Order: sequence, then C-alpha cells, then structure tokens
Amino acid sequence: QLETLEQEEQECLELEEYPIERRTHIISHHHGMTVTKIIQEGEAEPQCWSFSYSQAKLQGLLLEGASLLLLRVLACRQAVPPGLIFPAFDIQGHLCTSSY
Repeated sequence: QLETLEQEEQECLELEEYPIERRTHIISHHHGMTVTKIIQEGEAEPQCWSFSYSQAKLQGLLLEGASLLLLRVLACRQAVPPGLIFPAFDIQGHLCTSSY
C-alpha cells in the first residue's frame, strides 16, 4: 500500500506586472493531513491558508505524484475503468473529486 507522507509543490508565474508564487505543503499525521497554501503576488504580504482533514475524509486520496503514476499505468493498459473517481485537492487546498 502506497501512502504519501509529505508533498511540496511550488509554482512561479513571471508576469509583466509582478511575479506570483504559489506554494503548497501537504503533510500526513496520525489524525489525517494538513494542507498549507501560500500565495505571494509581487511585493505584497504573502497570503497563507491551512486546512486539516481527517483520515476518514481522505480515504482513497490521490495526490499529484500518485495521479501521475496512475496515468502511466492506465496508458500502458490502454484502458480506463468506468467510474474511476478519487478524492483530491483543488488548487486552493480544498477536497474535491478527480475523475478519469
């Protein structure tokens, strides 16, 4: 059984007016997971949000690394089972569903 213990994502956008940097840190703990989002736009103060989710809500969670692995397996098999839906995090760090 594969399990994500910690994940870090960073995205930088270089726009004409000002750069935007988005960072996401996801860490697993015995109660569930905590997602921390930080967004910095130009010289403004960074905006920070943090969300915690229980293990029960995260059953079957598919994070980015696992999603890439799954996509490769599906491509090798050249088939996608019907109704393949997993819990995932949206760009703001909220729980959503990801379907294939």
